[in-house]
Amino acid sequence: MTRKYIVTGAASGIGAATVALLKERHEIVFGIDIHSADINADLSTKGGRLDAAAKSIEICGGTIDAVIACAGLVHPIAKTVSVNFFGVSEYLTEILPALTKSSSPRVAITSSMASLMPNSSELVDAMLTLDENKAVAIAQGLVDKGHSEASLIYGSTKRAVSRWVRRESIKPEWAGAGISLNAVGPGIVETPMVANMIATAEARAAIDTMVPMPLNHYLKPRQVAYLLVWLTSLENTHTTGQTIYIDGGSDATLRGDDIWS
Repeated sequence: MTRKYIVTGAASGIGAATVALLKERHEIVFGIDIHSADINADLSTKGGRLDAAAKSIEICGGTIDAVIACAGLVHPIAKTVSVNFFGVSEYLTEILPALTKSSSPRVAITSSMASLMPNSSELVDAMLTLDENKAVAIAQGLVDKGHSEASLIYGSTKRAVSRWVRRESIKPEWAGAGISLNAVGPGIVETPMVANMIATAEARAAIDTMVPMPLNHYLKPRQVAYLLVWLTSLENTHTTGQTIYIDGGSDATLRGDDIWS
């Protein structure tokens, strides 16, 4: 059964690897990115998200079977809030009617191991109340305070994404429509976005302290794509609301086994 997929962030990294894997499996795939995609759109703006949603629905003929949202920024800037959180939550909300028309709708989002790291609770809360202006203003305030504060932005966006997934997944609009909604939390993935972060031995040592990966070390984008594709496949009937950490054991190393108290 061939399914129609939308992949955001399709031009590079995990998104590009996911598009390639889906095409190998003979699925119908349309990519969204700022350039070099089937749908060129700027997910950092409300207008760009609405345009991307409208074009997604049109190109899929009104019915979308699955969405894999990989678009994101790692930069410690206010724009990262708009892309990483609102570029996911608002876009998905806009295409929800087209997902509900599928007989087996699925959504998977790329979160991060950073969702477990230090963050700005004020910024996370602003995102979860869907107040983009407030969230961007808070993020800009962190930027203005300097790098140590600005570095909280990325992890905050990923914490908000994972919490949004957990909240939304069980609502009638999603679970009631048969839509599984999950995220994945990769450890360090060898993509252009993180190339500078692992370019030297010193940089890698610092990263390995923050994100230890005892099983097989760094990931390739393709390895994350396998999980994203399974989560959006017909085989996944009941997994929802989860952030599944594909991290080489980083979460288990950092948090141990006491995560249920």
